[in-house]
Amino acid sequence: MNTIGHLFRVTTFGESHGGGVGVVVDGCPARLPLSEVDLQGELDRRRPGQSSITTPRNEDDRCRILSGVFEGRTLGSPIAIVVDNREPRADDYRPFANVFRPSHADYTYQAKYGFRSWQGGGRASARETIGRVAAGAIAKKLLARIGVVVLGWVDQVGALTATVDPTRVTLQEIESTPVRCPDPNVAQDMIAAIESVKNEGDSLGGIVGLVARNVPPGLGAPVFDKLQADLAKALMSVPAAKGFEVGSGFRSAVMRGSEHNDLFALEPTSPGGSLNPPMRVRTRSNRSGGIQGGISNGEAIVLRVAFKPTATIRKDQETVTADGHPTVLQARGRHDPCVVPRAVPVCEAMVACVLIDHYLRQRALDPGTVPDLGL
Repeated sequence: MNTIGHLFRVTTFGESHGGGVGVVVDGCPARLPLSEVDLQGELDRRRPGQSSITTPRNEDDRCRILSGVFEGRTLGSPIAIVVDNREPRADDYRPFANVFRPSHADYTYQAKYGFRSWQGGGRASARETIGRVAAGAIAKKLLARIGVVVLGWVDQVGALTATVDPTRVTLQEIESTPVRCPDPNVAQDMIAAIESVKNEGDSLGGIVGLVARNVPPGLGAPVFDKLQADLAKALMSVPAAKGFEVGSGFRSAVMRGSEHNDLFALEPTSPGGSLNPPMRVRTRSNRSGGIQGGISNGEAIVLRVAFKPTATIRKDQETVTADGHPTVLQARGRHDPCVVPRAVPVCEAMVACVLIDHYLRQRALDPGTVPDLGL
């Protein structure tokens, strides 16, 4: 429901126009250096009002750590983080209190619970992802201690597709434009396309690309907790996500086995104990996307997540009311014309949370097979 993870457990709380939103992270190892500054950088990447292609909602999203940290280090107890909602405009949504907005969660929440918050989507709002990003910042700090780096970028907006090498792309390249596309030949066209649909009162969808580098082999828990299955669950739980791929993804359906198979080879490595033998197994290609049999194989984990166009648009749309009458929706509120640029840090966070959870699970199963966090 509102919790994900086994040993690194993340529970988010709050609604889009309530008092605030946040997260409780349980299972973070003790002694990790952590401060609000560590979290704020990631939250700033997600916050609204970043540029002309995002929602104009004016929130600084300043976080407060309420528990689980003492003298700058984690205690091993639950870490509670909250972000106050400073500029809610619940009255913007009052005209829609009895109206089911097309492609929103209004009808389905009403059908499930018989009652819903009509103030900006409530729990279904993308503002809930603040807690995910804060948890992801903690997960990233832990992963960095074993050399794992998680990066996301905008791979596609509408029909515009970027060319990105997941093994080489850098955070600096990703953050060089407000659209978070590291391909300079396409980024400006993406920005223009988003601004164009915004002026028309419409919206666009797109695709987020992701890579996790230096992931140790052995992460994943077959058969039902395969690494790609947990990554899919985490990423498909992000608001507006509609599709997931790992490695070759849907392209593999038109390939032959002789084309798709990743051939193994031995590669020299520096000597040093069971975790670093003189030779290591590598694959000559990475169509598997770093995961085979539901377990990481040591190659880069490469993912893609498709997002639908933002459901709230300024065009009139036919719908029905909660009491069964046809009506025409004239939407109001503050919304992104394309959610994809701000979805990047959210997707990174979900990948990081899944990876650190599986790392801790493997560490508990057989500590000699994965590097130590050094805490």
